[in-house]
Amino acid sequence: MLSYEELKSRLTDRIIVADGAMGTLLSERHVPLPYERANLTDPDAVFSAHREYVAAGAGMIETNTFGANRIKLGSYALDRSIREINCEAVRLARRAAGSDTLVAGAIGPCGRALAPSGAIHAREAWQAFAEQAAILLEEGADLILLETFHDLEELRTAHDAVRSLGDVPVIVQKVFVEDGATLSGGLPERFAVEVGAWSGVVAIGANCAIGPQRMVQIIRAMAAHTPVALSAMPTPGLPQRVGNEIRYAVTPEYFGKQAHLLVDAGASIVGGCCGTTPEHVAAIARALKDRQPADRGRATRTPVILPVAEAPLPASTSDYSELSRRLGKRYVTAVELDLPRGHDISKVIEGARALRESGVDVIDISDGARARLRMNAIAVAHLVQEHAKIEVMLHFACRDRNLLAVQADLLGAHALGLRNVLAVTGDPALIGDYPSATSVYDVDSVGLVRILRRFNEGIDLAGASIGQATAFTIAVAFDPLARDPAKELDRLERKAAEGAHVVYTQPIFDEQALETAARAAEHVRLPLLFGLLPLRSARHCEFMHNEVPGIRIPDEIRARMSELEEADARRYGLDVARGFLTLARNCTQGVYVMPPFGNHKTAQAVLKALE
Repeated sequence: MLSYEELKSRLTDRIIVADGAMGTLLSERHVPLPYERANLTDPDAVFSAHREYVAAGAGMIETNTFGANRIKLGSYALDRSIREINCEAVRLARRAAGSDTLVAGAIGPCGRALAPSGAIHAREAWQAFAEQAAILLEEGADLILLETFHDLEELRTAHDAVRSLGDVPVIVQKVFVEDGATLSGGLPERFAVEVGAWSGVVAIGANCAIGPQRMVQIIRAMAAHTPVALSAMPTPGLPQRVGNEIRYAVTPEYFGKQAHLLVDAGASIVGGCCGTTPEHVAAIARALKDRQPADRGRATRTPVILPVAEAPLPASTSDYSELSRRLGKRYVTAVELDLPRGHDISKVIEGARALRESGVDVIDISDGARARLRMNAIAVAHLVQEHAKIEVMLHFACRDRNLLAVQADLLGAHALGLRNVLAVTGDPALIGDYPSATSVYDVDSVGLVRILRRFNEGIDLAGASIGQATAFTIAVAFDPLARDPAKELDRLERKAAEGAHVVYTQPIFDEQALETAARAAEHVRLPLLFGLLPLRSARHCEFMHNEVPGIRIPDEIRARMSELEEADARRYGLDVARGFLTLARNCTQGVYVMPPFGNHKTAQAVLKALE
């Protein structure tokens, strides 16, 4: 490993040409995912790529370890091979580099969003980064390169983990999207000021997502606000899909010409990211053969005046739902209506209209519950509100959407007038109509609450302004019969801390579960809508008790249901529901009725107990 001062001295005296892409190059050569596994299964392909970059003129190459942390490898069941994969990666790069080329131990994001946006806690990510960095350094990497990070908090976690190992020189690179707001909002300047002050950082910069021209603007923006060396690793333009392949259009010649501009802007390290090849790196090396780093002395003495991003407009009081004004002030009634297969929802609208006329406050529309194929919940919710003139609580699941789609769909829902959202993680696809479908889960319900809260503050998950704040009322779920009560309460506390407004529960049938839910809601100081499901038969009763997680039906109810004929059992189920509603009204702030088959008449019959 080089010392911090040794590497800093090199960057002061010369331009370092870095290598290009590894993943896309291996993909072109038909190496399967994950590419890090190729260190063990196809070392010749990895070694050959390294040698080609060195021959092209690279003075620094990266180990094939971008995704070789425990968390990301775990998604391929390779977490037990973390040491072998990282060790062999350094050996291959070291052998290809010879004595004159630096070997940077490459570390990328952990592959899953950190809590509270995702399920990975910062400590777990810290341990994964520290473990990987330790292996890379022990095996002989000269430095650590943190690259392709979107989330600044995750980047800080990775940096701190690496530096916990000692006086390790670190290059830190962030992704800046192809968006004019990146520059107008002063994001590169802010990044340069903050990250440039971190200990052990010998260079900061950007990689991936943008081409050379935008990269010049990013580097120029950083250069005036930090004396730290700058690194630039753009893609060769924007990608396009051709058949089953991703291709880039920028030629090596153009890439080489742009390298001059990157150095003029202040870069001391110039290489490439996704889509670049040894030919692109050779063009950089030829273009920068006689170049010295730009004199940034004058620029670094320029006072740091950061652009101030325009503050988002707050939501007005009238933007919020009627439900938000009723919570805690009057007893709220919510009824879930089941969606049919297909696109005819006339009966749903008819039921919603009837429920409105009988005084129900809100209609709940589930989002692919039990992973069943149903019409898009946002579309249904909008149509119900428009035609039945009653507010909807939109259930919104994380299963089917990545981070981009989650935020895009929520903004779209708000634009359609939907203001109430129940944040749920969602049932896994493998239990539903299409078990081979992919479950995404970029975030869980806690992360979804955070996104909703940030939208209500006028910013997206990345901190960028959305122009005007949203006015979502945020509902969350709580299971009083969870197998791990402490964990369930902890999750509720986290949801409340992230901005939840109201708590929903699964169907409750006994006083003990009701008391647990009421205490939990009171603990986090949120109103509670308890779940109420009228039983219709002994068969229905046994199914709910034995086969549906989170539901417990008292023995006496099950015994009595087993003695009754169907019609009598249905009446008994209604009586039980009405009696429990009367009891629960004293310790809850509302009821969430889930009538079998979404039968609105059953819901109306139950709610008569409130009259």
